[in-house]
Amino acid sequence: MAVQPAYTSVAARRTLGSEPTVSEAKPNLNFPPALKAWVGRAFFEYNKLKTEPAYAGISDDHIKQKLSATIRETQQNGTMHERDWSSYPLPHQLILEERQQAAMYMAQNSLLANLHSDLGAYGITSSGVNGRKRKSPDQEMTDSNGRPVTPPWKKSNTKSIADRITGQSKKQEKKNKNSAKNGRFDNSEAALERRRQRFGNISPTSSPPHSRDDSPAVIASSGPIVGTCEVLEKRYFRLTAPPNPNTVRPLALLEQALEHVIARWKDTKDYTYVCDQLKAIRQDLTVQHLKNQFTVRVYEVHARIALEKKDLGEYNQCQTQLRALYKMKLGENGGSGGNQDEFTAYRILYLIYTRNRTDMNNMLADLTTADKKGPFVRFALNVREALAAGNYHRFFKLYKEAHDWRMAPSLMDMFVERERVIAMAAMSKAYKPDVSAKFITEELHFEEDESESVFEADHIQACIDFIKRHGGQDLLQEKDGDVRVSTSKAYGLFEKARQSAFGVVDIKGQI
Repeated sequence: MAVQPAYTSVAARRTLGSEPTVSEAKPNLNFPPALKAWVGRAFFEYNKLKTEPAYAGISDDHIKQKLSATIRETQQNGTMHERDWSSYPLPHQLILEERQQAAMYMAQNSLLANLHSDLGAYGITSSGVNGRKRKSPDQEMTDSNGRPVTPPWKKSNTKSIADRITGQSKKQEKKNKNSAKNGRFDNSEAALERRRQRFGNISPTSSPPHSRDDSPAVIASSGPIVGTCEVLEKRYFRLTAPPNPNTVRPLALLEQALEHVIARWKDTKDYTYVCDQLKAIRQDLTVQHLKNQFTVRVYEVHARIALEKKDLGEYNQCQTQLRALYKMKLGENGGSGGNQDEFTAYRILYLIYTRNRTDMNNMLADLTTADKKGPFVRFALNVREALAAGNYHRFFKLYKEAHDWRMAPSLMDMFVERERVIAMAAMSKAYKPDVSAKFITEELHFEEDESESVFEADHIQACIDFIKRHGGQDLLQEKDGDVRVSTSKAYGLFEKARQSAFGVVDIKGQI
């Protein structure tokens, strides 16, 4: 008989893994077309607005994270195909709203912290005055027989502070008790109005804490007003209270007022009066929330007049508003509603004047192919290219042609003196030992300074005055009836002037 083993053989285990399970279903990646369009709009709209101050600090990574979180949320709750993606806020709008809510929350917490700090400074704490326990005077009150008496303020009193202030009747108290017992409250319009009268005119939405600025602030009304004023001329006053419709002119009268102001400007050139009237028109448009092609025209007219009078502060305010209005496409067939090409060129020339390279680079990056084809923008870009290349000959040729481009000469006049200094430093190195004043006059187009004169002598005198303004009296000498400029001495003088000309330009109202 064969010997049997003392154990029972079993099949060897082939793996250490767990038993095979049914594979988990992969998430559904069948995105609806509306969601795909929403994702496409997210980056398109964000790229147009990311240079705006309101969206500072929001990066492409933030947009991607918000996109992923939103899509993941709809996958988890099964609302991806039901959600109206055409009207759903875009990621940058959601992020901005979240940050505004967080900022408001922090401001409220800061206000409460300051309040607690102020109370603490007066010794008022949750544990009592100055933290010291005192014997309550209530315990010392007794009647004539020595028995302790409960003071009136210790007796049961269910009245609220507001009820005690307003003197609520017992009948009303009984009514409130019955309402509370039945588990309901009176939310009728009459009851709500009574509450408003007790607690004041409190807005249903929480308002941010007011700053301690001494200047009065105007709280905007819930909606636009419609003006009923019939006075054509109106002085500008800063609003210190909600606007009164009786003092605001309607749109039809504002159109007449603008034509009246333009006619007065052509006749009198009284800038103080015209600027005051235009600011009043702008204010009436603002309080009525009027944003249309007429609004664009008002700001364009004011900007041109401000440029003519070299009022860069007022010009910058108008230019800032125009940029926002152009983006709203208030014109017909989606047009800008105004002369966007013209004022885009003015902004380029203005940035040349301020030498703000960062804003200039951002401006050039935002220009579309269609923008660059505009005649005004092409002219401004040619001016910039000439200066960037150091080609003063081409620059002054463009300066001579600037009169064909409306207010471009007014802006170029602000930096032509600086460019003449730079050109004189370059000419002093190129021409030795001297150069004719007549040649400098023609090369740097000093005849534009004396455009009313047809005499060459007046143009040359303008060049001589320029040299003298920069301390070059000793550079001038007369040879054979011609005024010559000593370039050997002029280089050091104008090179120093060139370096000092590149200081910081700070303009009130700068955009």
